Amino acid sequence: MPPPKSEAFLLFNINRMKILMVCLGNICRSPIAEGILRQKAIEQGLSIETDSAGTSNYHIGNPPDPRMILTASKNGIDISDLRARQFVAADFDRFDLIYAMDESNYENILRLAKTEEDRKKVMLILNEVHPNSNDEVPDPYFGGDQGFQHVIDLLNVAVDKLIVNHELR
Repeated sequence: MPPPKSEAFLLFNINRMKILMVCLGNICRSPIAEGILRQKAIEQGLSIETDSAGTSNYHIGNPPDPRMILTASKNGIDISDLRARQFVAADFDRFDLIYAMDESNYENILRLAKTEEDRKKVMLILNEVHPNSNDEVPDPYFGGDQGFQHVIDLLNVAVDKLIVNHELR
């Protein structure tokens, strides 16, 4: 049985920013967004919790797409331990920020919002880079390998900006 957690440890965990990344199937874009943020949090000593989900139930329990795992690995990011799950309304209670990769998933997330407070948590991730542009992270699933690298490049910039914009350092 693990030792009880100290009050300071519990306070630290309660106060950390909780960020959820969301795409359609949770096997390409959102897991790499989670992986990039997780990696940067470790490297920069950020107090955050990150997770990812999909708005669909197509891939629940599956690992990320092998092409994304490989491309992530080439970029020094390990996402092989992640497993797809579906976004649920309870995620609004668990997370402070919820980032959608595209407009369709943004709308799907908002459909589950119960309050205006829930709605305010949801953003398109590339709006961190170009506010109010509503640019989308393209889905690389049906394209070639270069699409996976392009997604990583876009999300690297977006994650850097969200760290700065939300003063996570």
